[in-house]
Formats: sequence, C-alpha cells, structure tokens
Amino acid sequence: MSLPADDHKTIDARFLLHHQSAEKGGFSLDVDLTIPGKGITAIFGQSGSGKTTFLRCVAGLEKSDQGHLTINGDTWQSPSLFIPTHKRSLGYVFQESSLFQHLTAKGNLDYAIKRSAETMTKELYERVMAIMGIEAILHRYPNQLSGGERQRVAIARALLMQPRLLLMDEPLASLDVARKQEILPYLEKLHLAFDIPVLYVSHSLDEVARLADHTVVLDHGKVIAQGGLTEIFSRIDLPIRFGEDTGVVLQGKVVERDNQWHLARVAFNGGELWVRDGGDDVDQPVRIRVLARDVSLALSNHNDSSILNRLAVEIAEISSGQDESIALVRLKLGEEYIIARLTQRSLHQMQLEPGKKVWAQIKSVAIVR
Repeated sequence: MSLPADDHKTIDARFLLHHQSAEKGGFSLDVDLTIPGKGITAIFGQSGSGKTTFLRCVAGLEKSDQGHLTINGDTWQSPSLFIPTHKRSLGYVFQESSLFQHLTAKGNLDYAIKRSAETMTKELYERVMAIMGIEAILHRYPNQLSGGERQRVAIARALLMQPRLLLMDEPLASLDVARKQEILPYLEKLHLAFDIPVLYVSHSLDEVARLADHTVVLDHGKVIAQGGLTEIFSRIDLPIRFGEDTGVVLQGKVVERDNQWHLARVAFNGGELWVRDGGDDVDQPVRIRVLARDVSLALSNHNDSSILNRLAVEIAEISSGQDESIALVRLKLGEEYIIARLTQRSLHQMQLEPGKKVWAQIKSVAIVR
C-alpha cells in the first residue's frame, strides 16, 4: 500500500515475520506500507491484530525474515543491513512508564540526555518541561507520582533523546478515565510542538479520534486499510466493527459563535454543523465527531423538527451491521462522508439505495476533546 511522498517525508516499512506458539498457534505479520513521515499515525486494530509486533519490528526488537525500514530517507533495515535498537534514533513509550525507580523524575530525564546522540540545548529542555507540565514534580521519585504524571515523565524522557521517530504503545492503557483525560491535552501539545513522526498504537477510538492524522488498520497481522482519519472511519466495508462507537471524525473550523444560545457553527468540506460552544475562537481548527447511532434519515427536510442539524446527502453505500436487523448507510456530503445506522425495516420502507438523495438528521455532534 502506498502514499504519495510529502517533501520526501515518508516511513517505508516491509516486514514478514512468523511466530509459532504452542498455546496460541501461529501468528504472522505481513505488512508492506508507506505512511507519512510526520504527524501522528495511529496503528489501530483489535487485540491480537499485530499492532505491538509491528512496533517492535520498527524498533528493531523483532527481526523479520524479510524486512525493510526507511525513516525519512534513513535506512534502518534492508536485506543487507540491520541497525540494532540501541543505535536507532527513536524514543519508545510503553503502556507502563518503565521509569527507573531509584532515580527521581529529573534523574530519569538526565539519563535520557546522556544517551542522546545530540547536544541538549536549554531551549529544547525548557520546551519539553513546559509542554509536558512536569517542572513541579522533577524532585519526586516514580512511586510518589500518579500514573498520569509517570507517563508524562516517560514521554519527556523519550523526547529528550531527540529521536527521529517516537513510538507509543498503548501509552494510556494502564490509566483510568480521569488520568487519560488529564494526559491527552499534553499529547496534543506534543503533536503541535515537535516535528517528530509518531507511531501511536491503540485500540481506543477516542484516542485515535483526538490525536491521529493518519490511520493504519491491522487485522490478523495484515494491513487492511490506511488513510486519513475521516476516510478510514467512514468506511463500512472493513471487517472490524466498532459497535456503539461507529462514526466519523470531521476536520473543520469554527466560523461563528452564537452567544445567546451557547452554540458554535463549524464548517467542513461538505457542510456546516452546530455544536455546543466550547469557547473555541472563530477560525480555530477543530475536530467534530458524528456517531452513526445519532444520525437518522428522512426523505424530505423537516423544518418542524427539534433536530438542529439537517444536511442534504446522497447514499453512497449500504452494508449490514453487527446483526441481521441493522444496516449501516454511508452518506456523501460534499467531499466528506458520514454514517447512519438504521434498521433493515426502515431501509426497506424508505426504499433506500445507493444514489438516492435524502436528508441526514444529526441528533448529536460534539467537538473532540
């Protein structure tokens, strides 16, 4: 699978790896892809799909029988070359923080600075401290930190290595909901402040919706889809089903704030939607999430409805849902798509089919935070 190069910033990865396990049977990783060499690429899939194995191959912790890896023009693996992990310019953040327990937070950071091949500047150090918000906890030991604080220190440690690539393997998986919400804003800041490509392994749609620029979907060790966030999660032909979380993420910007009703109007490539005003400035880029369960269809525009967001759309595709009574309908509006979840009975009664023009009634939509 390929992606057009953007200023030659691409990550090219080809791995063929087979594991034989008496308990689980064999598992094969067979990937060949080109992904952006900038921004955050989410490696997404169900448990056992090969996400962590892929990341370990990138890190050099697993050596595939046939492998090739190039990071923005720098080859780390080929048929005649294999650069070991400790010589690869990468940072790795695991599910657990993996901090040295006998060192303070600052001691852990100093260790990373010593291991970096690049000279540390005062400006970079202070920027990492400020973005990760850890200045006040540098004197503490890991057992004196909360789970979220430990992960922020672990991410700062990875950044201070000044890597060419940052790998994050389910970095929020061990945290409760409150701690996840605490650390996500720091990950967003990291995304904007550092020109380091990030491979972010997750099975959480919420994390992917909030952070990812590009998405790779793995299933049984193979890449079954890759592309932009909106493109991938508007597809209804993939074998992975998301249940109640089925829906799309749209990239837009705030174009109006209605102070009287506490609403904001967000424009995207295909239309406009009103959302609850979260205080975002006019012209500020935002992501909005529309779940399939919150979209109903009508054959005409109902002005007497309480539903504020109604959009003219065209049916692009229809697919069976998770059970025989449900259908997923992919709807085209301008350059974008949304999904509606309907009963098969409604589909039949309304005589819905690809190409038919209908009205999408969106009962709920929210800015991704």
